[in-house]
Amino acid sequence: MSTGTQAKPMVKTLLGTLGPGLITGAADDDPSGIVTYAQVGAQFGFAMLWTMLFSFPLMAAIQEICARLGRITGSGITVSLRKRYSGAFVYGVVALMCAANIFNLGADLAAMGASTTLVLHGSAVIYSVLFGVVSLWLQVFVPYRRYVSYLRWLTLVLFAYVAAVFTVHVPWSKVLRATLLPSISWNTEYWMALVAVLGTTISPYLFFWQTAQEVEEVRLNQGQQPLKNKPRQAWAQFRRISMDTRLGMALSNLVAFAIILTTAVALHDSSTSLRSAADVAAALKPVAGRFAFALFALGIIGTGLLAIPVLAGSAGYAIAEIFQWRASLESKPRDAFGFYAVISAATILGIGFNFMGLDPVRALYWSAILNGLAAFPAMYAVMKLSSDAAIVGTFRLPRGLCWLGWIATCTMLTASTAFLISSLAARH
Repeated sequence: MSTGTQAKPMVKTLLGTLGPGLITGAADDDPSGIVTYAQVGAQFGFAMLWTMLFSFPLMAAIQEICARLGRITGSGITVSLRKRYSGAFVYGVVALMCAANIFNLGADLAAMGASTTLVLHGSAVIYSVLFGVVSLWLQVFVPYRRYVSYLRWLTLVLFAYVAAVFTVHVPWSKVLRATLLPSISWNTEYWMALVAVLGTTISPYLFFWQTAQEVEEVRLNQGQQPLKNKPRQAWAQFRRISMDTRLGMALSNLVAFAIILTTAVALHDSSTSLRSAADVAAALKPVAGRFAFALFALGIIGTGLLAIPVLAGSAGYAIAEIFQWRASLESKPRDAFGFYAVISAATILGIGFNFMGLDPVRALYWSAILNGLAAFPAMYAVMKLSSDAAIVGTFRLPRGLCWLGWIATCTMLTASTAFLISSLAARH
């Protein structure tokens, strides 16, 4: 048997053992994230590479905590929130997340449409609408098991951005120094960029999505139950969640690091104006070569196809859980009407942004900032739920994971507060 023949089953087996964590990590690098990372690289050079090393353990911890919560309780974040907090708090957290999602979704569709015109020409708006319609159709009419398998394979498109690093000349000694030694500037632009990076790296919709996917796995795998009901499964499930989540978040940050690095080398100190995700790809063409241009353009389309269902789906799960509707991508539309109605509404609203004449890069960048500002209340609530015996029973968080979760929560609060203070100071 040839090496190539052996490799295919190995890759397929590996992808088959991974799931919610891998897809969540990959969806984190959506077109909004790509533009945010590219702008940071173009504007600040290597100065923010340290954020990828710093944020990895924090995002991995908070996502692992969310996944554990779903597997322990057998229900989504919103269901657990309703048991502990007032309706006003629950509605507020979900509303913030959904608003950021719709804004993010519309910006991602616009970026995908613009990138497609670089490859195929034609109308960016038409392409954006087509991508939205196709994604919606897949979510509504393709069963969860088959749909998730498509998403797993789509994660491979992210390696396009890692490959792009090798098309530019990289001063590795400077890169290593910038990665290990944080460089902080006390000005509004820097803090805005930092909140945008953290907001697109540690995003509320990812919390809701990964938790919900663990719940789906419990429902669909025969013999599995919430860990509160079947504690003997805990060790194996926590081990799987840990490996799946850490691998997914490592992939996410590796890709983000590669994007910042490539654009820092190719575009820093240039006069190039990055007005859209497509502009990032086009700007690389003369300085990094046609190969890098093609990788970025196709990568934006692929990551968008991966992120759109996560954005719309997380909103669907959150709202359906508030009203106690059936919420499962495995269900037929007639059996989970409210759930699919929310997914459809979110996608249609996102498509509608393409007809409002919004500045693409401003929409993408501010969606990342909005995610950053919305993340703290969601992270705080998740941490409190994960230490509540009424919610998780005896499955309290390990000390190390608990510390990392609270550090991540405090970091997001600090960055958001610093941004708001610096913005107010700049106005005066």
